[in-house]
Amino acid sequence: MIAIVVSRADSASERIGDHLLDLADWEVREDDSRPDAEGGGTFYRLDRETSVESSDAAASDDGRFELREFEALHLEIEDAAAAFDAPDLLVFASRHSGDTGPLLTAHFTGNFGPAEYGGVAGELAEACPNAHARLLDAFEKHAPESYEVGMECTHHGPSAVGVPSLFAELGSDEEQWDDPEGARAVARAILDLAGVEPHRDRQVVGFGGGHYVPRFERIERETDWAVGHVAADWVLDAMGAPEANRDVLRRAFEASRAERAVVDGDAPELKRVVEELGYRVVGETWVRETTGVPLAQVERLEDDLSGVEDGLRFGDRTPESAAGAADSATATEGDAESAPEYEVVDLPDDLLVEVQGIDPEATREAVAANMLAFETEQNGTRAAGRAAVRAPDDREALVDALADLLRVKYDSVAREDGAVVARATTFDPEKARTLGVPEGPAFGKLSAGQSVTVGGEEIAPETVQSERVRRFDP
Repeated sequence: MIAIVVSRADSASERIGDHLLDLADWEVREDDSRPDAEGGGTFYRLDRETSVESSDAAASDDGRFELREFEALHLEIEDAAAAFDAPDLLVFASRHSGDTGPLLTAHFTGNFGPAEYGGVAGELAEACPNAHARLLDAFEKHAPESYEVGMECTHHGPSAVGVPSLFAELGSDEEQWDDPEGARAVARAILDLAGVEPHRDRQVVGFGGGHYVPRFERIERETDWAVGHVAADWVLDAMGAPEANRDVLRRAFEASRAERAVVDGDAPELKRVVEELGYRVVGETWVRETTGVPLAQVERLEDDLSGVEDGLRFGDRTPESAAGAADSATATEGDAESAPEYEVVDLPDDLLVEVQGIDPEATREAVAANMLAFETEQNGTRAAGRAAVRAPDDREALVDALADLLRVKYDSVAREDGAVVARATTFDPEKARTLGVPEGPAFGKLSAGQSVTVGGEEIAPETVQSERVRRFDP
């Protein structure tokens, strides 16, 4: 069940709440066990079988909602889940304040450092990265034309909610807080969370960057990884030295259910401490390249070949793609059984160099189509070194594919005694000089296959040609 907190101290929250109630047929209930100011009194229930105007999201076995109103501002409400009937996820419908214009935004709560705006210093509420990713998609779907969609770092209370939670916000000033279209968009997006799981198997903690976190938003929107707590640069400054705040950093991973972190910027001490705590620091490239690949397979291939950050790239992907896995709570985590057996082979580097000079894009496609994974150089742009294949025939298939690409440049290409032999008939400048052809335009014509006249004698292009033979031993 998804709990929704509406604050009477927040006009935008009240408007979002009004639209939530307007969008579906809620059941009105009474709770005399709690004060009205703390979520008691009149509250509202909605189950997933009820017709909801805004939601076309696939529901799981539990698509129920419960909406309760509180007197205090959201960031001052601790243990909000206690007011609800065993929720799995809690959403604070809230305003966003800033100089950012019309904006729909979402973030998690708690404090890496001092508790200046609610919560407890150094304490973090449990995040819900998978639900956050769904909410951003829903914001994008429902946002009025003038609104941007964004993601913020963790920057205020509450620090204890009782279940995974997030803020769904309408911003950024009075004009938007009073905007019925903006409020309705947030309400529809919240209802689109019906049936969502709070977590997925692939989640990271974010460190660095500004208050608004485009790098982490890209990761969440464009890969099958979701992002938990994010400590922006100013948040890290407020926290203090990583070495002295190991417990806070550990809590960020625990509250995000993550084993990996992405760091935006250069933070050697932070990275060291994170690694010493038993977590792994990875880059955005690693996150993108591992999308769709079982992590058990990634780990084995990085052990047997090189690391993704050192140029390892993956070929044929598992059936799950980034698009298909992005909203899954079990997105391609993989285990030993899901990772195929393979053997490590050397790539045909000389052949690759020649073919990459002819058609680099087609060369990359041929390698990716036949290799399970492969090493690269030049910032991941050129395949070179070693690769993993599921069967020896895969390497032979790659050689054949590369040989086919040679035909763009060579007159004939054949396999001879295991080697790839390419032949091309080309203009031979030395033969032309021997026949008295002056360098310049005459050379150009002969090279283009046109006859020239020198000293009254016609010289045909074939008389100044030689056969060039290249042999590639793959």
